[in-house]
Amino acid sequence: MKRFNITLGYILVILASIACKNEGLLYNGAYIIEDIHLIDPVDGLKEHRSLVIKNNKIIEIFKTDEVEISRKNKIYSGSGNYLIPGLWDAHIHFAYQTELADAMPDLFLAHGITSVRDTGGEFNFVNGFKQDALTHPDTKTRVKIAGPLIDGKFNVYDGSSPNFPPLSIQNESVNQLQEQVQSLVDKEVDFLKAYEMLSPKQFEVLADIAKANNLKLTGHVPLSMDVITASNLGLSSMEHLRNVELSMSSDADALFQERQRVLKNEKQIKGSALRTSLHQKQRMQSVYNLDSTKIKEVVSVLSKNQTWQIPTLSLYKNFALKKYKNPSYVPLLNLLPRVNKEQWNEQIQAIDTTLDQQIVDYTVWSKSMVGYMHKRGIPFMAGTDTPIGFLIPGYSLHQELEELNLSGLSPLEVLQTATSNPAHYFNLQDSLGRIKKGYLADLVVLTKNPLDTISNTKTIDAVIKNGKYLNRTYLDSLLIQED
Repeated sequence: MKRFNITLGYILVILASIACKNEGLLYNGAYIIEDIHLIDPVDGLKEHRSLVIKNNKIIEIFKTDEVEISRKNKIYSGSGNYLIPGLWDAHIHFAYQTELADAMPDLFLAHGITSVRDTGGEFNFVNGFKQDALTHPDTKTRVKIAGPLIDGKFNVYDGSSPNFPPLSIQNESVNQLQEQVQSLVDKEVDFLKAYEMLSPKQFEVLADIAKANNLKLTGHVPLSMDVITASNLGLSSMEHLRNVELSMSSDADALFQERQRVLKNEKQIKGSALRTSLHQKQRMQSVYNLDSTKIKEVVSVLSKNQTWQIPTLSLYKNFALKKYKNPSYVPLLNLLPRVNKEQWNEQIQAIDTTLDQQIVDYTVWSKSMVGYMHKRGIPFMAGTDTPIGFLIPGYSLHQELEELNLSGLSPLEVLQTATSNPAHYFNLQDSLGRIKKGYLADLVVLTKNPLDTISNTKTIDAVIKNGKYLNRTYLDSLLIQED
């Protein structure tokens, strides 16, 4: 009798165990994305995985067929879909067209962009978007800001015309620069941006302030300097490859001397006109007279210093080929608020279809230089400059990814430029930009594999922002889609 009781007890334990196993694991206060293919930008493709997301983090990742989960869990089917980290657009301007700015965060999120890097605008204006994102992390794209462009005596973006809105601060002396930049540091900007009309001494002081406050210094190489000097002093990233060609030309020394004379600006013309005149004189002269030895020297220094590049290739291509004149571009304008759509349509219609061969040549050179730099270990981030150049906020990031792919980066390397690379740039590599346990749940669900073709980043089925699952219906509600 005693033996029977022991046997019966054992059977009951086994049955209870089987029942629990059949019930599966239950994660309270969480949800599961079941049986999806993960694409981590570092580790690559991992098929048939399930993720558990609780609050705003990934708390578990496991092979779908190895773990039984309870059907009582909140479950989203990922079958046949692909999961990538949330995307970054690492070069945008909220303040370039202030009347469009309020619509930009929704456009970014609807296109899978969960973080942006605003590279120049009046502090209070751009900080408003940063603070709104901090207040609503589940439904607003993360915003990192530089505040205004830090320019010299003859500042370029001085508000003198619609093409040059007041994005910059003028600095007539080193002392003024120190005061104004320290004010930005005190206001807790996320990085600093140098601009083209700075003097060498102003740039050196700016670089020292950035280092002292552990801030990245990005920008355009000042026209008063050469690229190697700027990189060695602390220009940690460069936008648009701007002015790099001037140091790669066989005429580099003569061009440098000419810039020193012109920058004295004895006629006191506006900074925008002064900069344009130098670009017109020297940019294509440099591109048409490149020196292979100087190219290697410049790229070697940029690689050694790990000077990040944000080349904005889609911007150059849009200008060069006037893609906005193509009838296929018109439906994209429906994403904009009506007043902006009408304004852009009017401006586009006023532009003729004749292509400038020099601009086309510069675009071709830019793409080849990206491939050359990439092969030599220079890090890249994907950025667009939207809304400049009729680039649609959000959508244009996917165009940039395609251009980077055409420049020689593999699809996985392209994904890195918009996910893990920007996270690393901002020292967030241990919490953002990858699909790993313990990381923030900023993710994008795609219906097609971007490793097959990078344009598949546009096949967005859902966005997960700070752990909140935003389905396609919600994303569509963010898009204006006016007739």
